Amino acid sequence: MRHTTSVTSDQPILSSSLSKLNKASRTIALSGVVLPLLMIGLLKFTQIEAQVLVPLISGTPWLAWLYPAFGETGTSYLLGVVEILTALLLIVSPWSARAAIAGGLLAALIFFTTVSMLLVLPIWEAGSGGFPWLNFLGTFLIKDVALLGVSLVILAEGLQRLRICSR
Repeated sequence: MRHTTSVTSDQPILSSSLSKLNKASRTIALSGVVLPLLMIGLLKFTQIEAQVLVPLISGTPWLAWLYPAFGETGTSYLLGVVEILTALLLIVSPWSARAAIAGGLLAALIFFTTVSMLLVLPIWEAGSGGFPWLNFLGTFLIKDVALLGVSLVILAEGLQRLRICSR
């Protein structure tokens, strides 16, 4: 004789646990995008960060135009303002679908841009045999693939929430 348990009696507990896990994971994922944007955005207002950006931006053909247009310091400041603004929009995103859309879109553009640098900058560790061994620059940039993914999730959810609200 088989003993059967009622799945329905466990469902409220499971549902509550999953809801808490979902909320906690969303908060951590959002923090994982907001913190780097805020912290690195603030760094853009230092001379050290402005100098660190020079080989990255000048070595990327689709970004090199920023230096003739804004100069090294102006480019760094511009990027810092965009990163901080994006972080602020993402902070508000749980309460505002429009902030989620704007923040998600800006974050996706930021991280798509940094991920695109993987195509043109020297990211392979020659001393270890090259591909698939990433050097310091490669390890710095590759994490932005995950940040791009989280940004796209925020954007998609914001679009879905706005669509639902406008029905």
